[in-house]
Amino acid sequence: MLRKQKTPKDSFVSMTELVLPNDTNTLNNLMGGRLMHWMDIVSAIAGQKHSNSTVVTASVDNISFKSPIRLGNVVTLKARVTRAFNSSMEVRIDVEAEDVPAAHKFESNAAYFTFVAIDRDGKPVDVPELVPETAEETELYNGALRRRQLRLILSGRMKPSEANELRSLFDIKEAQQ
Repeated sequence: MLRKQKTPKDSFVSMTELVLPNDTNTLNNLMGGRLMHWMDIVSAIAGQKHSNSTVVTASVDNISFKSPIRLGNVVTLKARVTRAFNSSMEVRIDVEAEDVPAAHKFESNAAYFTFVAIDRDGKPVDVPELVPETAEETELYNGALRRRQLRLILSGRMKPSEANELRSLFDIKEAQQ
């Protein structure tokens, strides 16, 4: 049976939040855990839109914070599926903050989350294939396989020798020949 196809724009989600006192630490900066919570929500919605299923978070890649987000800033999170595998999907989240009175926008961070689509019994279900349309979407799509293999290696679910896309990173002797 052929899998249905979707594009990244089919899963695109934008979410905006205002940083309130309850969201901040003692320095009046947005707490990292609160931002990660928002990132999980926006990316899960993107995964649900792509799969038309309930999704569960399978992994979260490294999250680095470029600039602190302050009390009163407006945070915009944008998410979209970058690649679909069998039952899993990689979702990229881009986070931008804005000091509205100062008319200053800045990038906070970006990350990749992986979700698995499940049925009502919690069993994985197949998801639609993703078809990139732009050069940027194609670049993200192509990189997703390398990121997936790295995730699987780091979690112990794949041997480095099995990671065709990453082999040159782990087998220096073979890469030099």
